[in-house]
Amino acid sequence: MIAVAIDGPAGAGKSTIAKKAAEELGFIYVDTGAIYRATALACIENHVSLEETAAVEALLPQLDIRIIFFNGEQHILLNDKDVSEAIRTENVSMAASRVSAIPAVRKFLLALQRDFAQNADVIMDGRDIGTVVLPNAQVKIFLTASPEVRAKRRVLQLREKGEPADFDKILFDIVQRDYNDTNRKTAPLKAAETAITVDTSDMTLDEVVHTIVGIIKEQGL
Repeated sequence: MIAVAIDGPAGAGKSTIAKKAAEELGFIYVDTGAIYRATALACIENHVSLEETAAVEALLPQLDIRIIFFNGEQHILLNDKDVSEAIRTENVSMAASRVSAIPAVRKFLLALQRDFAQNADVIMDGRDIGTVVLPNAQVKIFLTASPEVRAKRRVLQLREKGEPADFDKILFDIVQRDYNDTNRKTAPLKAAETAITVDTSDMTLDEVVHTIVGIIKEQGL
């Protein structure tokens, strides 16, 4: 099986770009961030404080998180409930950053992520795919953009959905999440040694997808 690992900070466009690249190459796209978001949502819905690590760990055996594909779209199921939309709020996003720093959570979800790469050609995106989840991936890419650009993109996404969007707050959240992700003790966000860094700050979506697909093809995959 062929595995492509795409890592990078929140708001870098990893999900959208990885999905489009996978479609062009005929690979399966695996959004690992959604798995962590589902775990965070479960904590929120069950009123489990993310400050209480033991309580979070106790909740894990009660969670059945699955990724299914329906009409070509990836859906996240949490205990048989489709939470694909519910996990995309800013509140869940911030909670996901915090819950992902808990070693027990990362261990709980690691096997699920690796199973996908064993059964299909995949493009998997996240924070530690190339460094921890798929260290032997044939292609590793670190996708990034400036915090300001990422905040502007998020504002546009929210406004397109008719949701309120405050640029300053979103920028603050992105900077805070970057700090949390890069400074956590377990699997911090960083580029793998062999990763190719792609800064998308001044690139269009199509340009980034073209670049990513080109990198993969250059490896003869």
